[in-house]
Amino acid sequence: MHEIITLQLGQQSNYLATHFWNAQESYFTYGEDQALSPIDHDIHFRPGLAPDGTETYMPRTVIYDLKSSYGTLRKINALYEIVEEEDSQPQALWQGQATIHKAPAIPESPYQAALNSGLTPSRPSPSQIRFFSDYSRIFYHPRSIIQLIAPELELHLNANIASSSSAASAGPSTSSIPPPLERYAAGEELFNDLDKEHDLLDRDLRPFVEEADHMQGVQVIAGMDDAWGGFASQYVERIRDEYGKVGIWVWGVENGPAWGVSRERRLLRLANKARSLIEVYKQASIIVPLAVPERLPLRLQLDYSSQWHTSALLMAAMESATLPSRLRDPLKRDTLSDMAELLNTMGKQSVAGLQMSFSAVESGQRDHRDPLSQRRKLTEEELSEGVQLDVKFTPSDQLEPYGRRNGYLALNPRVFSQLISLRGYSEADNDEQLPMVDERGRIIRQSAYEPITKTYATPLHFPVLDSYPEIFRNDVGTPVGDVVNITTNLATDSSVFGRLKRLRQTVLRSFSIEDRETLGNELMEMADEYHEGWSSGTDDGEDD
Repeated sequence: MHEIITLQLGQQSNYLATHFWNAQESYFTYGEDQALSPIDHDIHFRPGLAPDGTETYMPRTVIYDLKSSYGTLRKINALYEIVEEEDSQPQALWQGQATIHKAPAIPESPYQAALNSGLTPSRPSPSQIRFFSDYSRIFYHPRSIIQLIAPELELHLNANIASSSSAASAGPSTSSIPPPLERYAAGEELFNDLDKEHDLLDRDLRPFVEEADHMQGVQVIAGMDDAWGGFASQYVERIRDEYGKVGIWVWGVENGPAWGVSRERRLLRLANKARSLIEVYKQASIIVPLAVPERLPLRLQLDYSSQWHTSALLMAAMESATLPSRLRDPLKRDTLSDMAELLNTMGKQSVAGLQMSFSAVESGQRDHRDPLSQRRKLTEEELSEGVQLDVKFTPSDQLEPYGRRNGYLALNPRVFSQLISLRGYSEADNDEQLPMVDERGRIIRQSAYEPITKTYATPLHFPVLDSYPEIFRNDVGTPVGDVVNITTNLATDSSVFGRLKRLRQTVLRSFSIEDRETLGNELMEMADEYHEGWSSGTDDGEDD
């Protein structure tokens, strides 16, 4: 059945994944009068039975976060709630008077209150979203909710939530992560402490693996430049040790633009990212670092201070790029392992970059003055040189908040491999003559310099749900309708060489002396896998 199991590690990943699961839920069709969904739901969802015998269908996911980050999301939800007798008393050795102390209940968001009342909810505003659960449309299995209780971390997080709710931020939020969770080592320590008490793979992941018929891979969504990078590194290593041949895709979500963030904290984030990349690179099939660009096209209206907004944009690209892995049509579907094999043809080029363009469904013919108006019609020249789209999610690897846009060099890099996903366009568009393909569906290259290319096309639009912010705008600046067309390009290219080299130069001195040489060498070994042409092997005169 080619199931995919998802791991959500940390607050940033949970905001993104909540949008992802809402989108998957929207693909369900009900009733005989509706056409069969093009999505195979069994890939990401599991059937089950509630205690009262009710059939359930819930995501194959495991969610890790501090207990205070879940908001109103309960481990035992309405489908699995066990009603106790009113006169039943808990049994205890203590026979004296007991006093029960309860923390004040967190009020529901207006969106959740409408859902729970059976009403059609209205789209929330950023100020109404305090937790990722405030806009969640689905139920999770109790095994999916892993609430981490760490008093010293909860203290900082609660203070953070209180301060953020007392005043609206004028710029991007820089306090979404409590200080103890800003260091890579804290994530490693947290994982090891939990794993000593409970084998996390046996307790949390293995039940989902054992009920899968033929697992195609594990999808890990995690913060990359904070402590969750250390947590993810340890987790991915354990998964690789236990399931040696399974495909592991890591979506490394990073903090947004560094406006208003001190130089010390920016340096710390880059050092965390460097350590995370080094360790995850050793085990993962594909790593895709993700960050919201500092500059966006005018037709994208984004509130940088809202994780609800920023994670929505990241999810639209991520969900569209992986759409082939869950399509029902076997002629259009591809597994995560097959996609990773195409991207990583050299065996060591596992760091990929993601780009996206979109167009409103009601758009007419392509306006060449506006590259966003119709990105479906890719030319042979674009395919042969490497498709460059309008929004690049490549994080900046520089200390200064304003550098080269999105970390790219002035010239377009050489593209080694690319997976292009075209969704939402008409069947007539999809039937247009494309370059010849081989037996595996890859576009036949005319020279060795051309990238290895595979294109996926589906008429399924990207859904703009009532839980999704109105960030996409049409030609006249008003929000698009309920759906939007999206083109994505997931690629490996030579720009990784320059980015990793700059990252090394920036953070090397922040490592301890005993780790400096080892980590510096590992970063350069990673970078050399993406180097195009001859290299002198020098570090531009850098003195370590």
